[in-house]
Amino acid sequence: MGRYLERAEYLCRLLRFQVEALVDRPIREIHFGWSRIYISLNRNPPGGSLELLWDDEEDPLVDSYTLADSYTLADDLTFETSNPDSVFSCFSMGRENARQMRNRISGEMWSCLNLSYLRLQEMSIHKIWEVSPEDFYVATAHDVDTFVGVAEATMYRDEGWRFWRLGRAIERVQSSASLFLAQIEAGRRIDPSLGEDWTSLLRFCQAFDAYNRRHSVDVKPDQVLDLLVTDPQLPGSLHRSLNAAVTELDAIGPGPTAHSGALARRLAGRLRALVHYAWPDREDHESLLQWIGEHCRELHGLIMAAYVDYPIEDSPLR
Repeated sequence: MGRYLERAEYLCRLLRFQVEALVDRPIREIHFGWSRIYISLNRNPPGGSLELLWDDEEDPLVDSYTLADSYTLADDLTFETSNPDSVFSCFSMGRENARQMRNRISGEMWSCLNLSYLRLQEMSIHKIWEVSPEDFYVATAHDVDTFVGVAEATMYRDEGWRFWRLGRAIERVQSSASLFLAQIEAGRRIDPSLGEDWTSLLRFCQAFDAYNRRHSVDVKPDQVLDLLVTDPQLPGSLHRSLNAAVTELDAIGPGPTAHSGALARRLAGRLRALVHYAWPDREDHESLLQWIGEHCRELHGLIMAAYVDYPIEDSPLR
């Protein structure tokens, strides 16, 4: 549940910034933004690929095709039920997990999540597009924030609470690593010379003011990555998210299959140590991000094996 809702909020923030860019940003930046989103999700867009077909940004046909493509892409990422990472799919699967565990969450949490899901059911890309799509994404992200606040205020502090926080932390690490890699890859494909795309990454990660305080207004890619990965005070940094994952795993304990639980804790510790100690001394940051993303998926598998999908003979209730 925690992972699905964290993913929905992440995608809503990405899409909010992307549809806001449609108003007055150059075609190249709009194209870059869609490429970054799809690369980070490891998903092919409708039609199979994204291509920048024109360089003449004063051609009215360019604006028309860009808006039409953006409408299709936003629909795929927001309401497409066959896309497991769409906003609607994440809400739907998060709600289903909550429904199955209603005895372990508060009634206020269920009501909050259920109302958000029912509101989404009544929406479509046509409805949000003809009014203000950015307002829809802001409101939906706020729904997740509200749910998090309700959970913080009302959820019983047992293992279920720990697993919910653990899922959110792992999702933040994996999503952030994927986004940073997508930023590098999209820049390599399109135009690595412009810095505006790194500014948009800072704004998305709510780190623009923190960057200015530390480095001034001159945006440099290496400094941006260092801040977003290693800053212990930045709420969404990899440093803080990995700290949270290690803390929750330690609090949960070994579980029914102690071996898998120990492997999960050791892997989480290695990921944290890599960000804390190895990152500042190494220059191959892209490969480090790839390693973090791959081993986050492995960490998820180990946690499932240790606490959820363990053999029946290891069950504590057997």
